[in-house]
Amino acid sequence: MDVVADKVGSVVDIVARLERIPPFAWHIRARLILGIGTFFDAFDLLAITFALPAVVSEWQMSPQQVGAVLSAAFAGQLIGALVSGWFAERWGRLYVANITIALFSITSLACAFAWNPLSLIVVRFIQGLGLGGEVPIATTYITELSPSGVRGRFYILYELLFVFGLIGAGLLGAVMVPRLGWQSMFILGAVPALLTVVLRRLLPESPRWLAGQGRAAEADAVVRSIEQAAAARGIALAAPRPDLVAVTQARGDWREMFGPVYRRRTYCVWAMWFCCFSTTYGLTSWLPTLYRTQFHLSLQQSLNYGMMTNLIGICGSLLCAFLVDRVGRRIIFTLGLAGGGLVLLALAVAGVGGPLMLLGFVSVGSAFLSSVSIGLNLYTPELYPTRIRAFASSIGGSWQRLAAFLGPIVIGTLLPLYGLDSVFLYFGGLALLGAAITWCFALETAGRKLEDVSP
Repeated sequence: MDVVADKVGSVVDIVARLERIPPFAWHIRARLILGIGTFFDAFDLLAITFALPAVVSEWQMSPQQVGAVLSAAFAGQLIGALVSGWFAERWGRLYVANITIALFSITSLACAFAWNPLSLIVVRFIQGLGLGGEVPIATTYITELSPSGVRGRFYILYELLFVFGLIGAGLLGAVMVPRLGWQSMFILGAVPALLTVVLRRLLPESPRWLAGQGRAAEADAVVRSIEQAAAARGIALAAPRPDLVAVTQARGDWREMFGPVYRRRTYCVWAMWFCCFSTTYGLTSWLPTLYRTQFHLSLQQSLNYGMMTNLIGICGSLLCAFLVDRVGRRIIFTLGLAGGGLVLLALAVAGVGGPLMLLGFVSVGSAFLSSVSIGLNLYTPELYPTRIRAFASSIGGSWQRLAAFLGPIVIGTLLPLYGLDSVFLYFGGLALLGAAITWCFALETAGRKLEDVSP
């Protein structure tokens, strides 16, 4: 590998200039524009949950058909997460983000015109390709624009829009489906199609990616436009310090993820993804059903309790946003996984005595685990160099989708065989395993330039 020369538009020049630009209105605009897509990614992901009861009644669907509709989207998301990163390394972050947003929004509209279970299964699978691909690519783009000193807070405040999208789907689904029909959820989910037009006009391609591709003039033009926008707002920029940027030039190769530099961090972050999201997705997807079947609460009360847990989880996400740069990723993630695991184990040992007890313990556990689930989308891109960052992030996202698929299945298996307490014993132990792996093997990235973390 050869050290990149310090010339205008080179990787060293671009990184040095980006790092001394503090977040201001330009960055916030980029965060909001991509954030709208991320909001609707979450909205479309959960829309089927609130549309399905009406669809099942209208089409007289069998349990097998219901399972196929739900699984089709997860299968699409897994494939979308795997392939989107590969395309983003070759065609650019923003270009692929545009494609994924257009795909999941247009197919959301197509879902509204589905006429039988098979047509809905096919369209949901295609929609899943876009849903699974958008988040890791948008994550990579936001990460590459953010200065190292505030990267954690800047990114997590963006990622909160995904959480708000999940909550928005719940609130709007409860209002819209009974009054406007199940199709209304999917029609609303098509709104981001308009965003793809805006993205191309208002946001540039990642300058880090452009410089890494040897497109120096384009990278320089992007950074120059940001510098000019900062100057127009009266922001005095310090002189770039290329001497503080250590960058090596190499051709992107996915096998680097398993090479001597990145092998340990790859296996560690995969384990973190799996341990965290198996627990969070498993519990949140089943909670309303547990309240309904185990404690015989009304449908409305069961949904309300599930929503309360999600709202309390936001507190953990906000706490992570304001501490992740100060305290560091490794400590925050370890404490989040350990805290969530201990709370769930305590519930298993004490025994679930009633719905309020379940609500209290799981909500506290969710607050701990949410600090990890929202932070992993930040942490994964930080672990890899620009040449493979999008691909490695998409692989991490695929572990999230796999965990989302397996978590509910585990509950469905344990519950009839060993009872409700066994569910929390399993997930509590899994979270503690993730905490131990994080503490022993996670690499600290807080406050470090991306190029310093990943040679």
